[in-house]
Amino acid sequence: MELSGKHAIVCGSTQGIGFATAQLLAERGARVTLLARNEEKLMEVRSELPCPENQKHDYIMADFSNPAELKMEIEKYIKKGNSPDILINNTGGPKGGPIIKAETSEFISAFNQHLICNHILVQAIYPKMKEKGWGRIVNVISTSVKQPLPNLGVSNTIRGAVANWSKTLANELGEFNITVNNVLPGATNTSRLQSIAANKSSSTDQSMDEIFAQMAKASPMQRIAEAEEIAEAIAFLASDRASYINGINVPVDGGRTKSL
Repeated sequence: MELSGKHAIVCGSTQGIGFATAQLLAERGARVTLLARNEEKLMEVRSELPCPENQKHDYIMADFSNPAELKMEIEKYIKKGNSPDILINNTGGPKGGPIIKAETSEFISAFNQHLICNHILVQAIYPKMKEKGWGRIVNVISTSVKQPLPNLGVSNTIRGAVANWSKTLANELGEFNITVNNVLPGATNTSRLQSIAANKSSSTDQSMDEIFAQMAKASPMQRIAEAEEIAEAIAFLASDRASYINGINVPVDGGRTKSL
């Protein structure tokens, strides 16, 4: 699954699953372009990336809450002659809460940060993939696309939209040897999970430790995942080894999801 000579853009790459993925792709020989909104963290992470093939890693600074800014930055990056082979769409999810209490503005904001920004990136990058006859697009979503999760109303809704967008894209781009797949993490040890647990703790009598214990018990493996375990699945789908895998959802949840 070596990625020597490949160029990957990894979104949300200064922490959590995005950070673990950027590290792994770089370790396997890919040149990595980090994409996030905090330039200080981007510079720090870039300096930590492995360079076994003497890769020259770089970054794009853009805020997914501003799709117009993202569009301007990615188009400027491509015009400089960059032609990524791999795109990892990964963005932190919206805040938790029951769907009946969600403001309409929360749906619009999440739709822009997830589906619209994903689409902007794909539209900018896929022409070069098509020219080369090779491309990998991996979207990090959630197991909620197979089984909606309690108290994550907005996230359940938007993740489902992204999954269907992805499947449609896979149907359209497959003939050019561009695959589009989704990785669906279960409960994973990231700051996002910490935030979800904190919100639940504040609205119940449960401690954070009790909530994490419940999350662990929901999986047959009786634990939550580490970000590096999700990154392994992403890296596989981004490799030549996954050449005939297209348009699917890959749960990485220890078996928590009840459906096949």
